[in-house]
Parts: sequence; structure tokens; C-alpha cells
Amino acid sequence: MTEANVSINDQKNLLSLPEQDFQSILLEGVSRTFALTIPQLPEGLYSPVANAYLLCRIVDTIEDEVSLSVNQKKYFCDLFIDVTRTGQHAEKFSQELAPLLSNQTLPAEHSLIAVTPRVIEITHSFDREQIDALADCVTTMAQGMPKFQALDLHAGLKTLADLDDYCYYVAGCVGEMLARLFCHYSPEINQHREQLLELSVSFGQGLQMTNILKDIWDDAKRGVCWLPQDIFTETGFDLATLTPETDDKNFRKGLEHLISIAQQHLDNALTYTKLIPSHETGIRNFCLWALGMAVLTLRKIHENLDFNDSSQVKITRKSVKATIFATNLTVRSNLMLTLLFNFFSRPLKTPDWHYQPASQAKQ
Repeated sequence: MTEANVSINDQKNLLSLPEQDFQSILLEGVSRTFALTIPQLPEGLYSPVANAYLLCRIVDTIEDEVSLSVNQKKYFCDLFIDVTRTGQHAEKFSQELAPLLSNQTLPAEHSLIAVTPRVIEITHSFDREQIDALADCVTTMAQGMPKFQALDLHAGLKTLADLDDYCYYVAGCVGEMLARLFCHYSPEINQHREQLLELSVSFGQGLQMTNILKDIWDDAKRGVCWLPQDIFTETGFDLATLTPETDDKNFRKGLEHLISIAQQHLDNALTYTKLIPSHETGIRNFCLWALGMAVLTLRKIHENLDFNDSSQVKITRKSVKATIFATNLTVRSNLMLTLLFNFFSRPLKTPDWHYQPASQAKQ
């Protein structure tokens, strides 16, 4: 059984698998990227981090389900917060939500909802501190994301601060959760807890902004825009006029500014990674592979500012392999990592633009 054929029909076989195989197959079905990076983590972190991403994907599935009303989404989000915190009522959650999922939801997500009780059972096999980290993340996502789902996003977000808030709810809180799990895993890492928690939010925002920029035109086809109008007001472009046919130099100038902002967040991500002890190569690679792929994606966007489809700026498998090779060679050296990052990210900086990422950490 592989990620290609995970579906609701595999539920019985899925539930019979050992914990690691169970979570691994679910991950392969819902996120190829994290199915690649999470196995790099040391044994003590693999299971809680894999479980955390499955929990987050359950929240995403609720929010993305087109057949659910706003009230239904709030009901299932609130119920799932309680399920995650208490470990109770997972069967009720699964049995009520599963029949409501439409064909637009991926088969692997149908499976994930169907086997939620097993996912929650694994959650509550962890230490209390780990459970709290996962539950806090789920709570933040499930309470924060609906605020943006209810907005008319045809003309984008109003301000960069709004984008910061959105990125916190969908990615920054995940970064915080990971930092808490890393600190729980290692007393040595825990010595940098405060700085890691602050930087982790920026790390999450850098990755999320990269995805937003890559998917601009896919979103535009759905009448959705996650870009902040105030950035484009400065360049003289109105996001309300944005369509997949847009070809405007002022829009591209705004994109350059956002690329520069994302690059600065990824610079914070590198600082974060360098705080992880050099002998923790698994944790470092987990961070570096995501960081490297984000930088290469931003470079492709920067080199193709007139792109009109995400496929035009998607990095190749060869680039992914090159990222893995380069980071494996330099993973233990902060100096080499800095040189490598600076070399590839230098073109992303806008000379006449500087953005100081504010701390979004919400302890």
C-alpha cells in the first residue's frame, strides 16, 4: 500500500499497521514534502512531529471543505480542539464529519478523517508537555483560520500586518509547536528556548509566504488573493484588478518587495537552525531541506516575475536532490550554511526596501 492508493477503502488495512507505518502512509498521502523531511528527525521526535502534522491537516481539511457551512466548520473545529486536548469523542468527530466530506476533498484526507480516533490515540500516548504543545497548535489554527475564511479575499488582505496574522495562524503556530517539541526532546536545545520560539514564528511565515507567492495565480482562478494591498499601494497597483491575465510592472514591483520580506523571514529561519546543536543533524536537516527548497522557489519566482501558473516556478526534482546533497555536506557547519544561504538568497533582496519582521510569538 502506497500514498498513491490510500483511500477510505483502505481503512481496515491502515488501522492494522504499526504506529510508525500508519502515520507514514497517512503523511505520504497528505503531504509529500513532510513525508520526505519528517523521517530525518531522530527517533524520539519522529512520532510526535508526524502526529502533529496529521492533526494540523485535519484542521485544514475542515477549513477547506466546500460542502460545510461557516457554522458547521466552527462546530467541527471546536469539537476537534476538545478531542485533541482530552483524547475523548474522537469517534463522534470522525463519524459526524466523514459523511459530509465532498469529492473535492482528497481520498487521503477522507482516510485521515475516518481514522482520526487512531491518530488521537497516538497523540495521547505522548508526554503531557508534548500533548499540550500539539493541542495549543490545533487550538490556535482552529480558532484563527476561520477569521480569514469569512473574509472577501477577492481584493487581497488590507495590510502586511493582516498577512502576518494569517501566516501565524496557519504556519507560525506550527513553528512554535515544533520548537516546543525540540526543546522537550533536548535539554541542550531548551537552553535557547526563548529565541527559538520567537524565530520559529518567522520561520513558519517565510515558508508560508513562499507558498502564497508560488500559488498566486492558482488562488486568483478561485477568486482568492492573500497578498497585502498596502504593499501594492506603494507601487501603484490595485489588487482588486488582479486576474490571471495581469501583466503590470507595478504589480511585479510589489512582488519583489514581498519576495524580499519572505527572504528576511527565511534568514531568521537559518538563524533558528544554527541554534540547533551541530550534532543534531536530523533536526537540522529537517529544517534545512524546507528552508533550501523555499529559497530555490523564491529564486524561480524572482527570475520569472511574469509567471502566470504555479507550475512555472515549481522547483524540479533535480533541485530537491541538489538541496539535500548540499545541506548534507554543510549541515554541521554554521559558517558553510551561512555562505550557502547568502549565495542563493542574495538576488532576492530589494535594495531600496527593508522590512523588520516583528515578533509574532504568542505565548
